[in-house]
Amino acid sequence: MIQGLGWLLLFQLAGEALVLWLDWPLPGPVAGMVLLLLGLLWRGGPGRRLAQTSGQLLQHLSLLFVPAGAGVVLHGALLAREWLPLSLALLASTLLALAVTALLLRALLRRSPDTPGRS
Repeated sequence: MIQGLGWLLLFQLAGEALVLWLDWPLPGPVAGMVLLLLGLLWRGGPGRRLAQTSGQLLQHLSLLFVPAGAGVVLHGALLAREWLPLSLALLASTLLALAVTALLLRALLRRSPDTPGRS
């Protein structure tokens, strides 16, 4: 598990360095995730250790929501004051995510040879 965590942290560090070096307006961990995705595509998937580590992290994913909950409690007054723009942003981003997911699913199903109803 240590080796899997090491790889994940290495990609996060590479993302942070890339963002700082290129002065991109993007969080370093997001760039690291893109680099990890590219590495996994190039390699043909995760190794056994990385898959095991990722599985363990996903089992405890709910722990990552604790800081967000603490932020809501800490900034409750700000949220009460700015509820309308936050609500609109949340609604718009949710609808956009649903639309992109539906379009991607449709495109992937069209490409899949196993799609029911295709001849």
